[in-house]
Order: sequence, then structure tokens, then C-alpha cells
Amino acid sequence: MNRREVKKAPVLRFKGFTNDWEQHKLGDETNRIKSYSISHGFEVAEDTGTKYIHYGDIHTSKVKIINNIDVLPNIKDNNYKPLKYGDVIVADASEDYKGIADACIVNTISDSYKIVAGLHTIAFRPKSKLCSKFLYFYLSTDIFKHFGYKTGTGLKVFGISYKELAKFKLKEPSVTEQKKIVKLLFLIENAINLQQRKLKLLRTLKSGLSFKLFNKKHLNNLSQISLDQIGQTYSGLTGKSKKDFGHGHAFYVSDLNVNQNEIGNPKQIDRIEIDKKQNLVQKNDIFFTISSETPEEVGLTSLWPVSCKSLYLNSFCFGFRINTKMFIPLYLGYLFRSEYFREKETVKSFV
Repeated sequence: MNRREVKKAPVLRFKGFTNDWEQHKLGDETNRIKSYSISHGFEVAEDTGTKYIHYGDIHTSKVKIINNIDVLPNIKDNNYKPLKYGDVIVADASEDYKGIADACIVNTISDSYKIVAGLHTIAFRPKSKLCSKFLYFYLSTDIFKHFGYKTGTGLKVFGISYKELAKFKLKEPSVTEQKKIVKLLFLIENAINLQQRKLKLLRTLKSGLSFKLFNKKHLNNLSQISLDQIGQTYSGLTGKSKKDFGHGHAFYVSDLNVNQNEIGNPKQIDRIEIDKKQNLVQKNDIFFTISSETPEEVGLTSLWPVSCKSLYLNSFCFGFRINTKMFIPLYLGYLFRSEYFREKETVKSFV
């Protein structure tokens, strides 16, 4: 096959589709819908008939495919322009470069509720030749994530503008082929969701056991010891900019890894350049988060379970290294994440 005969389409396709995929800019295939600077401070407890999407909820996967509006917080209406079924919303800011332009999609219709795009979001409404759900899945691909990393700006917090996002070139098959692709991906997504519900039940069981084992009444009657008697702290990455991340022969543990995992996930580390001036992570180190938009995420801990060469800690956390054999590291990992420990101490106690 010569160069002229090469098809502009994936090798793996549904039977019966042979046409080339067409390339278009995201800005040409969508309309932008207004977003508002609505933050957590606008939220109210009562049911107002108006909900909003906060970029932080996109990053934490609280909202991805929005089938149930009950997951969204209430706000008072202020003549906001509402989102519609099929609108795709992306987060335009992230503490982690991999989180740039994380997306969610409105997959529900309600005449009695209004949904609006909130703080640090950019909302798109696909035109007739672009299936909304196809766009949603496309925005989770490595191709788009790499684009977001290359065009994003910032040092501590990474951001991307609508102007840059609109330049992204996506490849589209016919609407019929888009729908077939979406149907398959949704079947897989539903299977994942089923397993996640099972996982949630197991975590609930684990949480109940943890509450019983680390009982406040019982532990308060035992002898107390301060952390500086059993170990020392060290700082995470310092003096880094965007260009240092995403490549190199070293790795770092992201703040998302710490937030999400009681026991750190070695498969969830990212590349960075080697820097001998930084503190290296060791097996059984315990990480503490030191900043977050919500108080509940400050002081979360994660135990690092394996030895890794040239591994650093992100700048939004500090590390704690145990220097005694009085405690089994795994025990401290579970203790520090327990409700008992988080109620008793604050981050300032350890720094």
C-alpha cells in the first residue's frame, strides 16, 4: 500500500465502515456555553431547583457521566444560563498536569432542575456532526491529555484556556460510527461501575472494622506518644515548573495518589527529571497532604509500600519516615487514616 492509499482511520473498526475519519478543530464542532465563578461558598442545603458543576468534583470523579442530579450541590438561581442534555464540561485548572481538562457530561434531562457550569469549567455543546458522548470519551484519550499538558500553563496550578482548547484537532467518523463506538464504550463503563459498587461495599466493611479496631474510647486509655519520637518529616518537591514534569528518568508520587489511596499505588506515579537536591521517597514512608480546597482532604495520609529508585513526593504533601521498630509501618498507615487520628490531630501538629 502506497502513501496515497493509507486510510485516515483506526485499524480496529466496526464491520461495514470504510470511510476516512475527518479532522476538525474542537471550536468548529462545538458551541461554547457560559460558565460562572460559582464556588463551594455558594452552596446551600435546601433544594433550590438549581445545581452546579464544580471543577473539583470533576477531578475527584464525583461527576463524570451525570445520570443523577442528586450528586450535584444546590445553589440559589441568579438567572444562570442552564446546561442541556449532552453538554460536555471540562475543568480548566488542576494541581496535577494529568488533570488538565478532565471532562464530564450531562447525561440526564429534568424539567424541574437547572444545571449550570461553575468555577474553573469550560462547557461545550457539540454540533450535529459530533456525538456528545463520543466527544466525552475522546477527551479522556492520551492524545487529548498530551495536548492539554503541552498547551497548559502555570507552575503550582496548571490551567488551560478556551482559546487553546478550541484549537484541539479531533478526528471524527460518521455519526453512525460514533454511536457504535459510544455504545461499546458505555457497555464497558457500566461493567466498571458495577465492579466499583462492589468495591464500595467492601470499603464500607473495611471502614466499619477500622472504626471498631481504632476505637476512640479504647485508644484514649492507652499511653500516648508524639510523632517526633518515632520519626522525622521531609518536604516534597520544591523549585519545579511545568517543563520538569511528564518526562525524565525519575518519578514522583502525585497528590491525587495520596488522596485516593490509603496504601500508595506504585502504578500511579508520574515521570520527572532527576534532581539530587530533592528528598527521595523510601519504602514505608507515610505521606500527609498539606493543602486542599476542602478541610476533609487536608491531612490525608498514604503509606508507600514498595522500594523505588529515584522517587520523589509532590509539593502538596510532606513525608514522614519512621525510625523505630516500636510500630509496624502498615499499622501506622491504617491508624493515621482512621477517623480517630484525623479528629485528634491537625496537620500543624506534625510539621
